[in-house]
Amino acid sequence: MAKKIAEQLIDTLVESGVERIYAVTGDSLNEVNEAVRKNHKIQWIHVRHEETGAYAAAAEAQLTGRIGCCAGSSGPGHVHLINGLYDAQRSGAPVIAIASTIPSGEFGTEYFQETNTIKLFNDCSYYNEVATTPGQFPRMLQSAIQTAITRKGVAVVGLPGDLAKASSVSADSSVKNYPAPPEVCPAEEDLAQLADLLNNHKRITLFCGIGCRGAHEEVIALSEKLNAPVVYTFKGKMEVQYENPYEVGMTGLLGMPSGYYSMHEAEVLLMLGTDFPYAAFLPDDIKIAQIDIKPERLGRRAKVDIGLCGDVKMSIQALLRMLNPKTDDTFLLKQLKRYEGVKKDLAAYTEDKGDINKTHPEYVMSEIDKLASDDAIFTVDTGMTCVWGARYLQATGKRHMLGSFNHGSMANALPQAIGAALAYSDRQVIALCGDGGLSMTLGDLETIIQYKLPIKIIVFNNRSLGMVKLEMEVDGLPDWQTNMLNPDFAQVAEAMGMTGFNVSDPEEVLTTLLNAFELDGPVLVNIMTDPNALAMPPKIEFGQMVGFAQSMYKLLINGRSQEVIDTINSNYKHIREVF
Repeated sequence: MAKKIAEQLIDTLVESGVERIYAVTGDSLNEVNEAVRKNHKIQWIHVRHEETGAYAAAAEAQLTGRIGCCAGSSGPGHVHLINGLYDAQRSGAPVIAIASTIPSGEFGTEYFQETNTIKLFNDCSYYNEVATTPGQFPRMLQSAIQTAITRKGVAVVGLPGDLAKASSVSADSSVKNYPAPPEVCPAEEDLAQLADLLNNHKRITLFCGIGCRGAHEEVIALSEKLNAPVVYTFKGKMEVQYENPYEVGMTGLLGMPSGYYSMHEAEVLLMLGTDFPYAAFLPDDIKIAQIDIKPERLGRRAKVDIGLCGDVKMSIQALLRMLNPKTDDTFLLKQLKRYEGVKKDLAAYTEDKGDINKTHPEYVMSEIDKLASDDAIFTVDTGMTCVWGARYLQATGKRHMLGSFNHGSMANALPQAIGAALAYSDRQVIALCGDGGLSMTLGDLETIIQYKLPIKIIVFNNRSLGMVKLEMEVDGLPDWQTNMLNPDFAQVAEAMGMTGFNVSDPEEVLTTLLNAFELDGPVLVNIMTDPNALAMPPKIEFGQMVGFAQSMYKLLINGRSQEVIDTINSNYKHIREVF
């Protein structure tokens, strides 16, 4: 008896290395669910929301390099996938999404739960097609998986419910997929041009992104030969920072003055594997060279003088042979000295633990860094939690950090932690959640319980949308509608079946975290952090200072003087730096 199309789908996914499908079953997905039940080499992960499934699949793909898989049933299930798939696409995560649809005979009739999957998913995928015949399906599926793997992004296969139960036919195309990462090195004459630029200038800074993954030794060798300080993006931190005597920290909104000035005081900036989007933090009056594996990224963020398409590791290996060693380390030592000062300031913020219900988040994150294992996987929510993670979590060469770094969505940390914990059951997974982000995805605490995932969830509960509050204040606006009325997150966790702790006293933070990390199974620690803690960027513009002063004045004249006092008291170190 011929297999059903749904069984053909699952067999192909298994052959391609897919170990689990994240989905909410129902309606048009039921045949796929049944095919998973009958196949003992793949697991169905029943998430509470399809967006969680898309995030979890993308997290698994980013960590393992294998293709991740999620699914959504017709109509609402498709729409729920969208946000997580946007994040996967922008993160370069190979993910295949199965979008089961209404019966093919009902297309175009405004049938119940009908959506146009081509229009819906086009903007967040590299491949997006709907199969309507048994002969089409295996060829489309092979193309979708091959596209996701090789282009490192999202592929969507539309599968009508009636087609899923139809009998399969043999395919004219291959039934296997071929992960074939290319080795790309710039042409010899182009590298020689770059080498000439570097050889003829003294002050050079390297700016490294996630594209430097796997090229740690080469980056060190290049910075050593050029006496060049190394700045990195948040996404590239875990790949670049560890065991690096030349690193001077991050730049950007979450960065540090040492990273910012190392780039702006250089004569040449060499961008390696980064598509850094914040033009305001990039110098525009020096020479800039860029190496990236994706040529469409060259020059789109900065005024690049030399742009080379190539793998960072191979490109540096070829470039090193053409460079003259630099003996003058004056510029490097200046930036390293500045970085030492920055690190002392960061450490100073952790010494003051805060007050009751106003624990300083810097202190919390620094303790998490000390207690976490050397190969921990951190997931960080977008917002203030991301800031503290960027500044206080340190790389070891084994740790990983996931966030919504390109898409910038709220509520990513918990779903990503689910994918991480399923992909690496032997590693510590720590979800660093904001109260706003966790509120959006509370239902999937139950997914963690159902699959017995030992995730440690740390809630930075500042009772506000902290980053939005800061953005409004910098623009001269009094914060409005940023306050959060939260439940008792620890009690919610307990009600769902996991251990929960509430921490109001900063003196209890360390012992509670120790206890949580030592317990088996999932744990949620709800820490009441200071809602007025600010995250200053590495360079404060005059307009931002004026805007902040205006917002404080507006709070005063509206009778909110205590908030002004609390903000000043909570951030006296930052304010001292500015003035």
